[in-house]
Amino acid sequence: MMRSRTVLLLTLALAAVPAFGQTEISKVNGGIEAEAGQTYGDLDTVNGSIRIRDGAIVEDASTVNGSITVDNKAQTASLATVNGSIRLGSDVTVDGDIETVNGSIFVDRGGSVRGDVETVNGSIGLVATRLGGGIETVRGDITVGVDSQVKGGIAVKKSTGISFEKKRDPRIVIGPNAVVEGPLVFERPVKLYVHRSASIGPVTGATAQIFDSATAPKD
Repeated sequence: MMRSRTVLLLTLALAAVPAFGQTEISKVNGGIEAEAGQTYGDLDTVNGSIRIRDGAIVEDASTVNGSITVDNKAQTASLATVNGSIRLGSDVTVDGDIETVNGSIFVDRGGSVRGDVETVNGSIGLVATRLGGGIETVRGDITVGVDSQVKGGIAVKKSTGISFEKKRDPRIVIGPNAVVEGPLVFERPVKLYVHRSASIGPVTGATAQIFDSATAPKD
């Protein structure tokens, strides 16, 4: 009888574990850390930051009030926050989108993002990164850095609502040997700088300023 009960309890316990034995973590208050080299399901919190350590494999990671940091060679499905920045180390793979509303996004060398990169208020920076989707922002600067590839184009949307902040045109930089295959569409004034060695799609709403130096000219 005891043996049958033990088997039943083990069966129920295994049924409660996400597919492939992944551990899912969900909180309201508090940060989450995915340990290096471990595999997880979804990570989500409301008030807290998320840290994904070196080589960890994670499904979706999301928070409302907090930043998301992904260390080198980690893998995730998608990353999203509302109030917070998202920063990826080198050789990170993201199979979905990277999104924030109020915060910056940065992807370091060797990054591979299959989806889109989007923010409303915050800068976006890519270095030697392959982006399968596009880049979208409203008020943020964008840097498609050296050796980066963007397949889905760039869109800077028109600002809506009332803002009491001093207006500044977003700064868009396409760096050395960077490639933007899709259209670049600007619904508001921007300052667009394109390195002579870069390749871009059709531009609407701005005039590109060509530069030859390692960095774009200062405004």
